[in-house]
Amino acid sequence: MPRSDPPLTVPELLAARAAREPERPAVLDAAGTTLTFGAWHARSLRLARALRARGLPPGGRVALPWGEDWTGYAVAFCAVLAAGGVAVPLSAALPDRQAAATLHRIGAAAVLHPAGHVPPAGPWWTADPDTLAAVDDTAELPPVRAGDLAQIVCTSGSTGTPKEVAATHGNLCHGHRTDPRPRRYAHSEAMLHAFPIGTNAAQMMLIEALTAHPALLCAGRFDADGFCALIERHRVGTVFLVPATAAELLRSGAADRYDLGGVHLVSSSAAALPPAVARGLAGAFPRAVLVNYYTSTEAVPAQVSMIVDPARPDSLGRPADPRDLRIADPDGRPLPPGETGEVWLRSDAPPRRYAGDPDASAAVFRDGWVRMGDLGRIDASGHLCLVDRESDVIKSGALKVSTLRIEAALLEHPAVAEAAAVGLPHAVMGAVPAAVIRADRPLDLDELRDFLAERLARPELPVRILPVDRLPRTETGKPVKPEIRRLLQAPADARPTPEPTPEPAPIDDPFARPFLGALGPTDASAPEPDPSHPRTEARPDVRQ
Repeated sequence: MPRSDPPLTVPELLAARAAREPERPAVLDAAGTTLTFGAWHARSLRLARALRARGLPPGGRVALPWGEDWTGYAVAFCAVLAAGGVAVPLSAALPDRQAAATLHRIGAAAVLHPAGHVPPAGPWWTADPDTLAAVDDTAELPPVRAGDLAQIVCTSGSTGTPKEVAATHGNLCHGHRTDPRPRRYAHSEAMLHAFPIGTNAAQMMLIEALTAHPALLCAGRFDADGFCALIERHRVGTVFLVPATAAELLRSGAADRYDLGGVHLVSSSAAALPPAVARGLAGAFPRAVLVNYYTSTEAVPAQVSMIVDPARPDSLGRPADPRDLRIADPDGRPLPPGETGEVWLRSDAPPRRYAGDPDASAAVFRDGWVRMGDLGRIDASGHLCLVDRESDVIKSGALKVSTLRIEAALLEHPAVAEAAAVGLPHAVMGAVPAAVIRADRPLDLDELRDFLAERLARPELPVRILPVDRLPRTETGKPVKPEIRRLLQAPADARPTPEPTPEPAPIDDPFARPFLGALGPTDASAPEPDPSHPRTEARPDVRQ
């Protein structure tokens, strides 16, 4: 989508929408609270003036540890930006030690929090919006420019140490207009998601609400029956999921208990969409188009997307401009189609960067390009096909084994509800595959191994399969690979049942946009793999 001219800021987008449609619902939550555009704008300006009166300087970084109060969060977020500050969304579930470490890393000036939340003490000041002193509603606010820093969010840390990603107003507002015609998702009166506050996916949904046609309906913590009940009650036309929530919805049987016929678009992002889950979604939402999106916290708004095609299970589609995707060698030199290498994306938006880490920024952000941390290839039709996360590929002897292929094969088994594969150290091979699974019915591991032997090459077969009651995951459903590796390496009598892993900071989850790019030709007659060589092509991996 062409860039607005001149570039816009978040306060400008909200002010324009409030002026045109002050009574139109903007944000709704599962409890029935509604925030109109007029109220959103007025409340955020009052709070912005209170923040300035409290001493927030332009560029001051304000942490926002929020729970499930989406309307309150929307006001607080826009207030920080209207005051000239930088919003840092955080999960309210962060342990104090992690929260304090994050606040120190970002150089927080203040913590703005909902009533009842007690943030950690530090050199920052803290406030509940309701307790800030009333101020003159005519007090002048500082100018906000498109090049000003607007927010800092964090990657999930699902495969390593999380990083803080900084975005300007120009980056957040790229592709938006104050009065677009038509507005996005015009087929819907409500668009539903269950992304936790503090994640990149949730942030992008909030920005999307400023200009999209439907109201943003926020489900809070995902519950399959509650989610489907909201779809039925509000006649939701657009649904945003990640593979973990999609799989949970299908396993619950909730799709059979509620009317989901009003859904016309289902968006999947944030992780690989296994073929078994894609088939299930097609059945649960028979009138909907299923679209897969690939981006990252670092790369937004650059993305690759396509309508999910069963004939191309390893394809993610193409960017709007083929020149915005490349496969490169470790030195960043482009590779020809068909060769596997590192995936890079770009867009014409102002780029993001890592906050306070110029060395890491230099390694990932280069001349408008963003290094995605994935391995992939471009096929003959220009579609991106992913192999795996670069850090997850198992280097076993002279072979590179894809954990995504192993996980997809495990999830084809009717008893396997969740699966995550990793590489374990091996004295001879360097590393060998292993997997953790959660079954939702009795399962014979020998039968499962026979099942996998029919679908995977010998080097891809897990040497160890560990059943658990719960997989350690981030708040948005990504398996925490370091913790899974520790579970597999621990002695059998020392393996605890993993508790849900709290998100150390917002996740890299992208927001989804309607599918706009043209699809290329499909090829349902791809050759079968040589059984003597493991295929390294993998299922799509859409990261947030």
